[in-house]
Amino acid sequence: MKIIIAGTAWPFRGGLAAYNERLARQFIAEGHDVSIVTFTTQYPSLLFPGKSQYLDAPAPAGLDIRREFSSVNPFTWLSAGRKIKKSEPGILIFKYWLPFMSPAFSTIARIARSNGKTKVIAIFDNVIPHERRPGDIFLTRLFVNSADGAVVMSESVKNDLLGFRKDIPVFLNPHPLFDNFGAGLDRKEALSKLGLDPSFNYLLFFGFIRPYKGLDLLIKALRWVKEEYLNLKLIVAGEFYEDDKPYMKLVEEEGLKDDIIFFNRFINDDEVAVFFSACDLVVQPYRSATQSGVTQIAYHFEKPMVVTDVGGLKEIVPDGKCGYVARPEPESIADAILLYLSERSVTNFVSFIKEEKKIYSWDKMTAGIISIYKKLTGNDYQK
Repeated sequence: MKIIIAGTAWPFRGGLAAYNERLARQFIAEGHDVSIVTFTTQYPSLLFPGKSQYLDAPAPAGLDIRREFSSVNPFTWLSAGRKIKKSEPGILIFKYWLPFMSPAFSTIARIARSNGKTKVIAIFDNVIPHERRPGDIFLTRLFVNSADGAVVMSESVKNDLLGFRKDIPVFLNPHPLFDNFGAGLDRKEALSKLGLDPSFNYLLFFGFIRPYKGLDLLIKALRWVKEEYLNLKLIVAGEFYEDDKPYMKLVEEEGLKDDIIFFNRFINDDEVAVFFSACDLVVQPYRSATQSGVTQIAYHFEKPMVVTDVGGLKEIVPDGKCGYVARPEPESIADAILLYLSERSVTNFVSFIKEEKKIYSWDKMTAGIISIYKKLTGNDYQK
């Protein structure tokens, strides 16, 4: 079947692009004709909080990626929609995460599906955004009503979606493993690459930094943990998408200047294995969440996790087996980290992780998308 994925991809960086490209490769491996239609402009520079939206890397081999539309130019939405309509894919996939993208996505979707042959299936990262803005509800409803079917990756997102529209066919499938970052490294080798002392244990906070990610909660928790475990440090690997000064002030106030190592930049794909191989425990102290690609990277590298009981995080980290689930409060996060440190010698976390990660395969995600297509058409697709 011909499948088009519309959304973030190379030359844009980040987890959304990695997801769409990995999904495309899975469909290709299953024999489908797949292309990705991506942005000419994703965010206007004034609206982008980071240093750069772009990868400093060549186009990924084996993928057909075309830059066809701008998030802020309606004429390109019309053009892209008409091209997709004319090419008549069986499925047009959007990965939706932000109401800002709704006008572009909705316009393209409505034009494309007007050929009577293309079914629009949306993969929802979020229905309700982490950081809300005026107009979010209207824009989200606009996009939800433009889709024929939906895939969600947590119960919380499913419930949010059904609050907008109860008649849409929905498939729930957890976020698949991010297995595109290569194999892990020897711990000492990874620490050497980062210039870090192997005599310490390391926690890892990974990904861009915004208020909902709760890094401040982890910094406060670390002070309590350090009262019992002196040979512990925190690696913060990711770019600040907000002012970093309040965080630096908090580090000073908590007396942790020598205990937290900041890599305040975008972490390239070829560096991901280094950071995850260097750490002992991945910590996601989020205030709000739906699901997280960071969790699925941790599963790939078989790292135990501490996550907070928000959104879908607690659904995918079995408490006491693959890590621990805490409340989004410093004391609870500290208790979970201390529990891991005290139990790691008697609990085989890695064996639980190896078993749990089997359920997060990409072929289950593609099978779910195809099942939605079949439900919408009442027929099997044509190979």
